[in-house]
Amino acid sequence: MNSPSTPEGPGSVSGAPNLPYGFTGTFTSRYIDTGGLRQHVVTGGDGPPLLLVHGWPQTWYAWRLVMPALARNFQVIAPDQRGTGLSGKPEDGYDTGTLASDLAALMDALGHERFAVAGHDTGMWIGYALAADHPDRVARLAVAETPLPGVSPSPPLFANAHLNNALWHFAFNRLAAVNDQLVTGREETYFGWQFATKAARPLPDYAVRHYVGTLAADPAALHASFAIYRALDATITQNQQRKTQRLKMPVLGIGGAKSLGQQVADTMKLAAEDVQTLVIPGCGHHPPEEAPDEMVTALTAFLATSGTSG
Repeated sequence: MNSPSTPEGPGSVSGAPNLPYGFTGTFTSRYIDTGGLRQHVVTGGDGPPLLLVHGWPQTWYAWRLVMPALARNFQVIAPDQRGTGLSGKPEDGYDTGTLASDLAALMDALGHERFAVAGHDTGMWIGYALAADHPDRVARLAVAETPLPGVSPSPPLFANAHLNNALWHFAFNRLAAVNDQLVTGREETYFGWQFATKAARPLPDYAVRHYVGTLAADPAALHASFAIYRALDATITQNQQRKTQRLKMPVLGIGGAKSLGQQVADTMKLAAEDVQTLVIPGCGHHPPEEAPDEMVTALTAFLATSGTSG
């Protein structure tokens, strides 16, 4: 059966749960076809273009709390990445070079030659690849809350218990197939644990249910959720090459004080010339949802002179 031409269901703006007041008056969902991949994107607002790149295991919905305020100053573009949400879920193409090219093609289709980027978690991986592979397109880059494979030093196999609890999913998610088998039917246990242990300010139950339900509803979505990790060999090789040409655009590294903190900016200093630091007090791994007001303030100030044009 053909999928609908208009985004529908809980993955869309029209069906997403508990959106901020007035959200649907500003933002709309649509599909954009780019190079054989159908991408779902949520757009709204006026001003220079700002691309928001979500992390794992989330969708565009992770940015919902910051999008209305950002839309006062920017044209906000929040896609579901390849393999997530309502976007297409092909078998391959999950290295960050391809994922970045997907988003460059999306911005082409939307008519934006130059734009700012904010990426969280694996969205930081993709944002870095986008800035490194398409430096003339990215005016400013804000990134939050993850190590950067191929740039950050690799943690030891026998790390301390705290570090192991934070990072063990990297190895698990990279497994070829058994992870799908182990998680199927236990999505709430696995993904619920991820959210519960990484947030200093707990995410709302409705948001966790939304993310878990999205993955549990479609075996292709669950399988694709691991794909960016399964492609890490390719991404690491790409990043080792990327870091030989340091980023020239301004970069903001954002960390939660209860999570990576200063480490995000320190990581980006290994790959970029001009790095600013933001550590959000009392925040864990999910700044766009744990600390939306602080994120809006920081992003608005950092991007105020982004020099983008639609």
